[in-house]
Amino acid sequence: MNILLLGSGGREHAFAWKMIQSPLCDTLFVAPGNAGTAQIAKNIDISATDFEAIKALVIKENIEMVVVGPEDPLVKGIYDFFLNDEDLKEIPVIGPSKLGATLEGSKEFAKEFLIKHKIPTAAYDSFTAETVENGCKFLETLQPPYVLKADGLAAGKGVLIIQDLAEAQSELRNMLVGQKFGAASSKVVIEEFLDGIELSCFVLTDGKSYKILPTAKDYKRIGEGDTGLNTGGMGAVSPVPYVDAVLMEKIETRIVKPTIEGFQKDGIAYKGFVFIGLINVNNEPIVIEYNVRMGDPETEVVVPRLKSDLVELFLAVANEKLDEFNLEVDERSATTVMIVSGGYPEDFEKGKVISGLESVTDSIVFHAGTKLDNGNVVSNGGRVMAITSYGDNFQEALNKSYKNVDQIHFDKMNFRKDIGFDLI
Repeated sequence: MNILLLGSGGREHAFAWKMIQSPLCDTLFVAPGNAGTAQIAKNIDISATDFEAIKALVIKENIEMVVVGPEDPLVKGIYDFFLNDEDLKEIPVIGPSKLGATLEGSKEFAKEFLIKHKIPTAAYDSFTAETVENGCKFLETLQPPYVLKADGLAAGKGVLIIQDLAEAQSELRNMLVGQKFGAASSKVVIEEFLDGIELSCFVLTDGKSYKILPTAKDYKRIGEGDTGLNTGGMGAVSPVPYVDAVLMEKIETRIVKPTIEGFQKDGIAYKGFVFIGLINVNNEPIVIEYNVRMGDPETEVVVPRLKSDLVELFLAVANEKLDEFNLEVDERSATTVMIVSGGYPEDFEKGKVISGLESVTDSIVFHAGTKLDNGNVVSNGGRVMAITSYGDNFQEALNKSYKNVDQIHFDKMNFRKDIGFDLI
């Protein structure tokens, strides 16, 4: 098969790394890709949201499957675009319909889905610029800290957790009236704060049956000890050591099953990944959010732990035969440490030449924000690359990752030195 993978981050490099191992994959195209995918696949310089250019490429290169990495093309309706086009409708798209993608595209829609299908989640209300003062009054009824979430896509940065009531009210006005996150915060969800430890549950569904993928935990804050600003993710660990069979059974029966059944009841076409962001409160799993694709950098620890053929797995999704698929998982732990540009998640510089990649041993380098420039690999984003390692436990895997992070150099590079600190 000729396959097209959409996206340009570490998640897509991890997918590409795994997909080209499949005997079913003849040529893998990645649009737009990065310096890492350029080494193993064929990068095509078109945007993941330029549907007409994607259509032209699919027809020209006789592409037989499209795998969607990031959320933007899904929220914009690439699944529906293929389904409603005579030339494309037979080509499977791994990713949900536009309606399904609204679970990530709108925090309010996701909350309504959770409440409707009796899936455990925090109490909430939502507000707009017109009702901002009602929102300020609602905050007064809650105990601190206060959780404010931009309703739309904000690249993982649209959630504020604030201790002080007056500051929370000021930030609410800033989001709704001052458009702090642009159109993404034209509506804001205020949510009850839940105190517990977070984890991610990843599910792949063909719309009827599902497979639960390995658990993972990522680290969103820029600073050690989970301090500072939220980022797209600074590292990840899989499996999550404290997730035992009892908690996993609760997650499956109370959250995963009713989610997939909810798709069927609501007529939501969904063939792809469901990322369920959970918080474990006194050993009770509660949903914080849905994403409609794999997480990043969690993909860089989950995909390396899949022993099964990923292309075969995607075909089972496309053909609604996932219930017949035997998913095999590597028992070892996998960890990843994200190297980022200095200044990220605020202002940072691109174009820094990266050296030392050839010195990495016993780890996998997944490129994220990189590109090739005159034969050099240079930084091209805030999160630059993820260093993934295996180990008999997560500490052993992390030691390997950190040893190899020390081999890599570019001007102003930064990384967290305490991934997994809360699991010891």
